[in-house]
Amino acid sequence: MSTRLLIDHRLGEPVAPTIPVLRHPEKAHRPDNPILRKPDWIRVKAPNHPIYHETRALMRENRLVTVCEEAACPNIGECWSQRHATMMIMGEICTRACAFCNVRTGQPEALDADEPNRVADAVAKLGLRHVVITSVDRDDLGDGGARHFAQVIAALRKSSPTTTIEILTPDFLRKPGALEIVVAARPDVFNHNLETVPRLYPTIRPGARYYQSMRLLDSVKQLDSQIFTKSGLMVGLGEQRMEILQVMDDLRIADVDFLTLGQYLQPSVKHAAIDRFVTPDEFADYAGMARSKGFLQVSATPLTRSSYHADEDFAALRATRTARIAAAAG
Repeated sequence: MSTRLLIDHRLGEPVAPTIPVLRHPEKAHRPDNPILRKPDWIRVKAPNHPIYHETRALMRENRLVTVCEEAACPNIGECWSQRHATMMIMGEICTRACAFCNVRTGQPEALDADEPNRVADAVAKLGLRHVVITSVDRDDLGDGGARHFAQVIAALRKSSPTTTIEILTPDFLRKPGALEIVVAARPDVFNHNLETVPRLYPTIRPGARYYQSMRLLDSVKQLDSQIFTKSGLMVGLGEQRMEILQVMDDLRIADVDFLTLGQYLQPSVKHAAIDRFVTPDEFADYAGMARSKGFLQVSATPLTRSSYHADEDFAALRATRTARIAAAAG
């Protein structure tokens, strides 16, 4: 079994390199995929800002899990230094085992009924104008965690009524009625990431179905056309340019408003290999193509992630829609 140095942001110290990494025992049987050296355009500094440590302390104090830590996001230092943390609800153990993801896989614990209140308290203390709430997949629950999402949204509305709410949900595969519960809670943005192109789903996202994810996004607009919809893709997994452009077309057919594109980064040697690092110029080209297809907002850079600069992006998203409505009326 391979070993490597693992930095755990929650502890702030390295796990001894002589200890086997067992974060993903379900991937232990896979052959090692060497981790490529990152190009200069994708390297980030280690977090050391005082506000970063304040944000981390608040997450610990409120016993909250963040996707920033669990997914080993490269932007954690920048975002937490601005008090922007993305809470990951319903625990830190996922029922899926996607080949790209750093979140643990296994049998999750029971839902914590007090978690919505702790999330709301943290958001109020951080003073967020816009908050992103995501979750693990909870295939073990009858509603996939939909009611818990709704309870978190309700708690946020009560404690921080001026804060806009963006949710990043699972696909609610085989969970009839789950989407309706979440949409009825009226988040400002409903995000569900496609992650990759359909051809790569069997190896990269084996527990999901591309057309289920597309139907989910389309159904949000059918249920409430005022909710912004958003989706994201990783690149560098072996996809072809024309496949990305086809996914863009599929998303526009579903009337998705906001597209994010970012570079896939390999969490460990047991995760899916990086096919290549996509250059900043290629990201700029993708962004231009997406805007030409009619997305209201596009974020496409190597370090783009679903919640990266989400507050500024939401403000731009809302302004663009308002301008388009005014132009159509005039």
